[in-house]
Amino acid sequence: MATRTPGNPLDIFGRLSAAAVAARHWRDARYSLEGRVVLITGGSRGLGLLLAREYGRRGARLALVARDADALERACRELSGAGVEVLGIPTDVRDERQVSAMIERVLASFGRLDMIVNDAGQIEVGPLEAMTVGDFHDAMDTNFWGAFNVINAALQHLEPGSGRIVNISSIGGLLSVPHLLPYSASKFALTGFSLGLRMELAGKGIAVTTVCPGLMRTGSPMNAWFKGDADAEYAWFSAADSLPLLSLGGERAARAIVRASCRGDVLLVLGAPAKVAALLNALFPGPLVRLSSLVARLLPQGASLEMHRGRDLDRRAPTWLTAASDRAAAGNNEQPRPS
Repeated sequence: MATRTPGNPLDIFGRLSAAAVAARHWRDARYSLEGRVVLITGGSRGLGLLLAREYGRRGARLALVARDADALERACRELSGAGVEVLGIPTDVRDERQVSAMIERVLASFGRLDMIVNDAGQIEVGPLEAMTVGDFHDAMDTNFWGAFNVINAALQHLEPGSGRIVNISSIGGLLSVPHLLPYSASKFALTGFSLGLRMELAGKGIAVTTVCPGLMRTGSPMNAWFKGDADAEYAWFSAADSLPLLSLGGERAARAIVRASCRGDVLLVLGAPAKVAALLNALFPGPLVRLSSLVARLLPQGASLEMHRGRDLDRRAPTWLTAASDRAAAGNNEQPRPS
């Protein structure tokens, strides 16, 4: 009689890994997006538009929200041309009354609401000495209160057992980033709220997914705001945002976020540098802060309070360094259209 020998550890690990992958695919397939109504704030450009394309490709009906009516119209026209059912609603998510009216319009048009994706946000780059109290208020108003307003107005309309909330935070919401203090503070608030909300809504079967991406090649530096030595700040930020080793492709990020939303994942950290930074912050917070302090000393210095949008600045970084981000800006509706 043959005797069975214990399996090779590598073989066992391989089988367990395959089983985990199969389980993830099953969880993806279990939550079909076909016919569901997905509301995306900040959906007119950048990551929001990439998410809209991916949700639409999977059969979702879309409600896109943004402040820029022209950019929103262009995004909706593109999606409609691809066969996606889409409704664009110009809305400032910082305004509770506008948000309430927007939710009512979504319900009147589609008759239901299945998922909220809070992607609307703003980013200001510059040293602390160039930031004002107003800059911190502005970041909180959009990045935290904007998401809060949408959730607060829409939560009662999400179906228990199948509703989904996706909050796009940032690696800056897990560890603070030099020259991004207002942004980091607001994203910390959103991360804390989002993770706590997950606990509060678990009993209702409404899944809340918190997404903390690192740099992504979506073309966003063009519409970010810069202070201090604004030209130099834009130069380093746009270069870092474009480098493959530091940043993640926007399409890849969108696919990962959509899959996580279907699975109802708790937390998604996107990009290898962001994952490494989050791990180091958890294990070695002191050394990481000291390293970040050294990085901060190498960044441009300047105390000018004047704020500039990236697309209006004279870039100092070579175009070959920013080529990937420039292509993303052109493809993701980040570039202004001539009047």
